[in-house]
Amino acid sequence: MITPVILAGGSGTRLWPLSRQLYPKQFMQLVESHTLLQSTLLRLSPLDGIQPPIVVCNDEHRFIVAEQLREIDIQPQAIVLEPVGRNTAPAIAVAGLLARPAQENSILLVLPADHYIEDRQGLADTVSQGVRFAQQGRLVTFGVVPQAPETGYGYIRKGDAIDDGQASEGKPPVWRIDQFVEKPALETARAYLDSGDYCWNSGMFMFRADRLLEEMQTHAPDILSACRSAIAKAEIDLDFYRLDKATFEACPSDSIDYAVMEKTESGVMVALESPWNDLGSWEALWQAGRKDSDGNVVHGDACLQDVKNSFVYTTGRLVTAVGLTEHVVVETKDAVFVAPRDHVQQVKTLVERLKSGNRPETYTHKKVYRPWGSYESVDVAERFQVKRITVKPKAILSRQKHFHRAEHWIVVRGTARVTRGDDVFILKEDESTYIPLGTVHRLENPGRIPLELIEVQSGSYLGEDDIERFDDVYGRHKG
Repeated sequence: MITPVILAGGSGTRLWPLSRQLYPKQFMQLVESHTLLQSTLLRLSPLDGIQPPIVVCNDEHRFIVAEQLREIDIQPQAIVLEPVGRNTAPAIAVAGLLARPAQENSILLVLPADHYIEDRQGLADTVSQGVRFAQQGRLVTFGVVPQAPETGYGYIRKGDAIDDGQASEGKPPVWRIDQFVEKPALETARAYLDSGDYCWNSGMFMFRADRLLEEMQTHAPDILSACRSAIAKAEIDLDFYRLDKATFEACPSDSIDYAVMEKTESGVMVALESPWNDLGSWEALWQAGRKDSDGNVVHGDACLQDVKNSFVYTTGRLVTAVGLTEHVVVETKDAVFVAPRDHVQQVKTLVERLKSGNRPETYTHKKVYRPWGSYESVDVAERFQVKRITVKPKAILSRQKHFHRAEHWIVVRGTARVTRGDDVFILKEDESTYIPLGTVHRLENPGRIPLELIEVQSGSYLGEDDIERFDDVYGRHKG
């Protein structure tokens, strides 16, 4: 039996301005009709013996994860909430500790939530090869056979080839692990490719839960101990497994590569020969995208003239460009990013500069997702703000009040049930109401279609933290 462990806690800063802290790339539809998280789970369908997944994510993303799993009809074994990021070793250790009591000899298949693998059957064949070695107690990593001198990936040097007596023609080759190496310079990457001795480090792993924990006890006992404590003090919050914050914050931060795989004598590498992309940059998205006759990958409303080998992504407004070659142009409602394709890695430094200036564009989009739906800021100025609010069918907001603002609600689509003080009433399309400052209120959608309304806030302070909740079906306190 295979338990997928999906690592969904990344921030995806190299895909700014589309990917942001509150809504990073793994939750977006970038190359397929499903989000990257959903595609990661759906591509496991050819495999036999797949169990409900364990998804490890940031606490801020819990409702996004739950909703996206519901959309593809997947009931997880657990959604584990990390109060802070501590890299992959603690996240995988927690999954191993949770999976082992549930099923003896459970095999963990660890997958990042943001990779693109088009060939599902090729992945299934590779994973099936990995299962045989994981059952033997080996710690398996999957190395991607490189197609180019890529400088954005780490590499793994092959050791001796392994034949366990069951190998047959057509199965992916397996090697002992000789060495993990960091992202190389271009000339070094070319030498790696020419030698044939290296694979890309995919960040995907497979091992029995008990063997993982044994190796962590040997090579990373501090991490394992902290994870045990974080689990022992964890809380069940609706569908979520919330790790203890203080204990997990004290856990050392390390990758599974450094903590275990570089030190163990039981590591092996199975070749993944299918096309693979970690979608870690705009350049990677250009490589993975469908290109027109000029080599351009275009998403959204764009008009291009004499543009070659470029990536253009627009979320709403018309984007026009003339005379560009090998460029990236990305438009969102509050930011535009332009760079030559060979400079896109520098966006990470750019985001750090914006963060140092406390720019909200690094943290969230104008459209903000909540468990009940979403809201989008339409206009804001001193003492007023206009929002467009969408509430999912049967969803209900918290019973709350504000200390510094009043609100006007105008229903433009659907039906709203409004609680205002002791009054409960229905609003239909083209009807409105007023919520005075300090009045306890609640909004819900009793209908079968999304409720859309325009909210006009007025007052001395319009921040999202001006809220006191009295009752919330999602277990939130503030925000």
